[in-house]
Amino acid sequence: MALIRYNPWQELNDLQRQMNRLFEETRVPSTAFERDFVKVPAAEITQTDDAIHLKLEVPGVEAKDLDIQVTENTVSISGDRKSENKTEEKGMTRTEFHYGKFQRVIPLPAKIENTNVVAEYKDGILNLTLPKTLQEKNKVVKVNLEQAST
Repeated sequence: MALIRYNPWQELNDLQRQMNRLFEETRVPSTAFERDFVKVPAAEITQTDDAIHLKLEVPGVEAKDLDIQVTENTVSISGDRKSENKTEEKGMTRTEFHYGKFQRVIPLPAKIENTNVVAEYKDGILNLTLPKTLQEKNKVVKVNLEQAST
């Protein structure tokens, strides 16, 4: 019978390899999972004194296929990426593009005038300028400063 030296770090190494394998498998959706995989547009939000600027990445979607709804507190964007039916050699087509309906609701950091929103769509990028309400523009918070007694 041979002696085997016990290495407590080996169990941690095995666990790390298993976790890495798990995350590698879930990073890229499998073919069966892709049908149910919903991809929402990436968003970037910036704020100035007068407005909130929202930029969304929606490549491959025509402007007529976008539905934008704005309330005082949120922006809701939904759309439909339509697929093209193509067949290639031997009747098999492979694609990594995501098609189908999507929706994203973005809460806003300040109240806006939803009747004066300006939208621009160019090269797959949707830019929304959301003007703040007069109350939000003039919002001033008074800070009381108390002196420490010595």
